Amino acid sequence: MADFEDLDYNKPISPAVWKKMAPFIAPQKWNLIRCAVLMLSAAAVDVILPLLLGYAIRNNIEPRSSQGVGRLVAAALTMIIIQGINVRFFVANGIRAEVGIVRTIRNAVFYHLQKLSLDYYNKTPVGYMMARTHSDTGKIGELVAWGVVDFSWSVFYCVGVIISMFLVHWRLALIVCATIPPLALFTWFFQKRILRVNRILRRLNSKMTGAMNEGITGARTVKVLVTQEQSLREYGEITGEYRQYANQMARLRSIFIPLVLFIGSIATAAVLGYGGHEIVFLGADLSVLAIFLQYAGGFFDPIQNIANILTDFVSTQANVERVSGLLEQAPLITDSDTVVEKYGDTFNPKRENWEPIRGEVEFRDVTFRYPDGGDNVLEHFNLRVEAGTYVAIVGETGAGKSTLVNLVCRFFEPTQGRLLIDGRDYRERSQHWLHSALGYVLQSPHLFTGSIRENIRYGRLAAGDREVEQAAEIVHAGKIIAKLEKGYDTEVGEGGDRLSTGEKQLISFARAVLADPRIFILDEATSSVDTEMEMLLQHAISRLLEGRTSFVIAHRLSTIRGADTILVVHDGRIIERGTHGELMAARGRYYDLYTRQFEAEVEEKILQTRTSP
Repeated sequence: MADFEDLDYNKPISPAVWKKMAPFIAPQKWNLIRCAVLMLSAAAVDVILPLLLGYAIRNNIEPRSSQGVGRLVAAALTMIIIQGINVRFFVANGIRAEVGIVRTIRNAVFYHLQKLSLDYYNKTPVGYMMARTHSDTGKIGELVAWGVVDFSWSVFYCVGVIISMFLVHWRLALIVCATIPPLALFTWFFQKRILRVNRILRRLNSKMTGAMNEGITGARTVKVLVTQEQSLREYGEITGEYRQYANQMARLRSIFIPLVLFIGSIATAAVLGYGGHEIVFLGADLSVLAIFLQYAGGFFDPIQNIANILTDFVSTQANVERVSGLLEQAPLITDSDTVVEKYGDTFNPKRENWEPIRGEVEFRDVTFRYPDGGDNVLEHFNLRVEAGTYVAIVGETGAGKSTLVNLVCRFFEPTQGRLLIDGRDYRERSQHWLHSALGYVLQSPHLFTGSIRENIRYGRLAAGDREVEQAAEIVHAGKIIAKLEKGYDTEVGEGGDRLSTGEKQLISFARAVLADPRIFILDEATSSVDTEMEMLLQHAISRLLEGRTSFVIAHRLSTIRGADTILVVHDGRIIERGTHGELMAARGRYYDLYTRQFEAEVEEKILQTRTSP
């Protein structure tokens, strides 16, 4: 995770970082402005109430007079009603602002994730993306909305109190204000340390989310391999480190907050001492002391509140940095402005300008290495595949089989050379144009939470129920689905966990049939199923590949004997090509691979026969 986490934990607070959130905050500006105005009104009421108390002491309590008590009570009740109205509406506007900001940021993050290239998902843990999308965005929205509310009230109240104190008794006002500089110094001292610790906590939170995700999704593997103790130990190490820094954060706050309270207590004591001296020895007005005790007692709550909000802004800057960092992550594969202008993009396609795809594919002097560096996976690679050709790709692990199909799908682009679709460099057309014509079935296909019918319909969202069922029948999935409890309405579970690997494959084939792709990619789709299901899948594949340009990465070589062309790949080069019969007659690398695998399968069948009852 250190490759993409921000590890500079000593950066100071930066207004430039917060400016990046302006586009997401702007739509809620009127809610935030209303909150600020309501807080001005609330602060004014809080400033006026001690003055009413002083008025009552001076005109009613000390002279023991009831004159004007009715007006005084009416004024107090009016202030209370106004304050109730203030609270009612600032809470409503604050909630609207928080929800609106969080929704806007989350939508932007999710939208951007859809635009990122496959390499980002290959190198970035799910926990990191989940933490950015949910935890960080929630923290930002909460702080901005309620931070504006609390900060506005605190600032307005402090300004009102300072003005009122100087108008009532300037010497006592100076005593109270003298405590502000040390408070500012302590705030500056602690905010730097709190920011550093909070950044570390956010990083560890991402690691915890990722570890929890792996523990849940890999629960079956953990149980089979009996590695529960190791998994618990690894997770415990992360949570232990998190606890260490959380305790450090608690220590910082446990020192900072009492310091603020201590400074406030000193101010109150000074007011009592000096004010009491003036009353006793100089005959000063008792109402002045009462007003200042009210102000001094309440003055440091908003001061502490301001300090806490500033600290929260410092801490939450780490969240802003992570969210903005994700939003600034540039896709590896992008379309040029000219292409976007003509063909549109993923979310705004201009289908009327899309040329139909026949399916002819050509690698022309292609050299490729992955973005993270290393050696070239392909060098000066050339291959021409006519439309409608069934191409099988075989070779040992790491030979470059998946690289070929990833380039065809434009998940990556050639480092040098060109890849042509129907005679034109595919970079001259949009990614969405190409991807809309692709069908891709993996060894372990992903199903979305929902019913079988909904998962098949992902192939073409506008398809009706009858079309969905016809697609399933074409790949021989209808009988299998009919045996399930609710048929097409059977829930597949998260990731399709309620179905077998073979059943998931059939559904993914039906989805591909419904999409009707011109280019089809099959990545070892029958390597993890039993013999009976494999036969069913082979029938499905034969129907699926009819009339389509197909690239099949084969694990079991016996399943590709009907391929138009078989490519044997080794170290990024095609060392043999031809039909099954031609390659067997040549007695080269393919012949060796096929015979070894055939012998292994025969031995496996003999062993199964001997052990069966």
